[in-house]
Amino acid sequence: MTDQSKSAPWGAVLCVFLASVGFSLGGLFIKLVPWQALSINGARNLIGAAVIGIYLLISRHKLVFSGPVLLGALSMIGVTTLFALANKMTTAANAIVLQFTAPVFVILLMALLFHEKPRRIDLVTCALVLLGVCLFFVDGIRAGNLAGNVIAVLSGVCYAGVFMMNTGKKADAISSCFLGQLAAGVLFTPLCLQETDFSAPVLLSILALGAVQVGGAYILFSIGIKKTPPTAASLITGMEPIMNPLWVALFYGESVSRLSLIGSVVVIGSIVAYNVILAKRGKPGRKD
Repeated sequence: MTDQSKSAPWGAVLCVFLASVGFSLGGLFIKLVPWQALSINGARNLIGAAVIGIYLLISRHKLVFSGPVLLGALSMIGVTTLFALANKMTTAANAIVLQFTAPVFVILLMALLFHEKPRRIDLVTCALVLLGVCLFFVDGIRAGNLAGNVIAVLSGVCYAGVFMMNTGKKADAISSCFLGQLAAGVLFTPLCLQETDFSAPVLLSILALGAVQVGGAYILFSIGIKKTPPTAASLITGMEPIMNPLWVALFYGESVSRLSLIGSVVVIGSIVAYNVILAKRGKPGRKD
């Protein structure tokens, strides 16, 4: 990571920002495509794998096969699949914000699996995020989105796996992403044969999901995060769960309830504050 006292190159910051914008488009395009969630996930991952594969060839980046890489790939399959399902079963705002709870699951998994004792700031953050999640579930029971909210939280668990398994000597984030997307694409793309709407707007939305929201965005993020200070990166990537429901509200007309909005503020504010505090202490949180 870049030292906090040094400013990040504007190009690196721009890459992280553009990646966040790309990631945030997922909710909108998934809503716009009238396919089942697994068909969408298969097609977008197959396209995303092709885009990343081209990048690997151009950059001459060797594909890495190792335990951490394969576990990261499995986590990638889980997070993309569950996020697509959640977007079809609950609001885009609920799906992205509940997925954004991933750092809390990192804290819990590190304590359970590696006996890493949580610090006071870890416990406070977990408590605040749990409060925000409870608001979502109360709202989900009222609106009939409970199942979608549960799946969104599970996508956060898988996202935590991506954060954890893409660290270490034998890990390689871009290899995990490529292998995970390729596997999900091969597994779920055949379901597209069951779909009936292959109009130009639908196909363009699928292309945007694969080339921009999955493939291109992840490449930009992996480039930008190398030279962007943790504080700046935390603040920039924290824009994703804010922009995601805004795109959906503007172009799809989906509204956000007051209770979910309060929950969003609690969850996003807690996670961003947590990352900023750790970065200032010189102990930035993990990045995928």
